[in-house]
Amino acid sequence: MTGRKYTPLPGFGLTLGFTLFYLSAVVLIPLGALALRASELSPGEIWRLTTTERALAAFRLTFGASFLAALLNAVFGTLLAWVLTRYDFTGRRLLDALVDFPFALPTAVAGLTLATLFAPNGWLGSFLVPLGIHGAYSQLGVVIALTFTGLPFMVRTLQPVIGNLDAEVEEAAATLGASRGVTFRRVIAPLLFPPMLTGFALSFGRAIGEYGSVVFISGNLRGKTEIAPYLIVLRLEDYDYPGAMALAVVLLVISFTLLAVINLLERWASRFER
Repeated sequence: MTGRKYTPLPGFGLTLGFTLFYLSAVVLIPLGALALRASELSPGEIWRLTTTERALAAFRLTFGASFLAALLNAVFGTLLAWVLTRYDFTGRRLLDALVDFPFALPTAVAGLTLATLFAPNGWLGSFLVPLGIHGAYSQLGVVIALTFTGLPFMVRTLQPVIGNLDAEVEEAAATLGASRGVTFRRVIAPLLFPPMLTGFALSFGRAIGEYGSVVFISGNLRGKTEIAPYLIVLRLEDYDYPGAMALAVVLLVISFTLLAVINLLERWASRFER
């Protein structure tokens, strides 16, 4: 027993085995099956099936809207996390609970609700449409839906970090004559940047695979407001399994590549914490 650290959980071998089994059953086996089926297609077939005008338009909208939604969440999610953590006001707990609402709400219900709100005769659409702002059945609607579903990832990632920030450091900076802008840029921003990248990555990854909330508000206009997951479903409904597999593989590869790049950026940004 000398030198061994006590742990309330079972031994390392058992826990590692369960971890690998669970990870394989949930993630690795499905991804392996997809890769195996996709290997039946030649590179030329994959290229032909994924470079059609309709497929390229779906990919552009999927990744473009996902990036924009994650960027919006990075800005406004940071502000929301700061207010919920640093200030005490009436209704704060209710507002904090509402942040998790997109987690609990079925995505189809969220999409239907957003479409109703931003429709030309909806509560918000009746005011926005006359101004030329079409929040439903447009690419803007896709961004709205993806922003709604990705917001909790940014807020919940930043709240613990903001709560652990030492207020005395900010007070010391102010005592030394630093303005609010300098304090934020030199003291707070370097500490928040790594978790912001993490929240951005989580929000971005969630948006890429989103389906339920988008299909109702986007209108699914061919070549205009179709997202890649919806196009995959259409291919499956038409029994075009090679086309669905090709789109899924490209979506998977691009997603993994982008997430790997973001993880590298997170490692680079973590140096600012030192």
